[in-house]
Amino acid sequence: MATIQFIQGINEEVVPDVRLTRSRDGSTGTATFRFTNPKILDASMADKGEITGMYLMDTEGQIITRDVNAKFINGKPQAIEAVHVIKSPDDWDRFMRFMERYAQDNGLTFTKANS
Repeated sequence: MATIQFIQGINEEVVPDVRLTRSRDGSTGTATFRFTNPKILDASMADKGEITGMYLMDTEGQIITRDVNAKFINGKPQAIEAVHVIKSPDDWDRFMRFMERYAQDNGLTFTKANS
């Protein structure tokens, strides 16, 4: 099973919008995750700990990014945006294996952008 966590041990229930970019040679890229009204921002979660990163967990282990930002509207947290930088072809393959598992577990589909 593939899950996403912001505090280790607590799975995020909200499924994000994920946008991918990839360099022309395919060796590097970014994955931007946007969670609208994620459960981790609920007031009831305040005592669970601090958000220390985004942890992509699956049967192979975990992928970690520390580039995590909350978006506020009228002083209230509304979204979390996290960016995972993919630095090599091996990292890209590993990330895509995670996303395939996560997509399968959460009913997501991949839509290729128009060029």
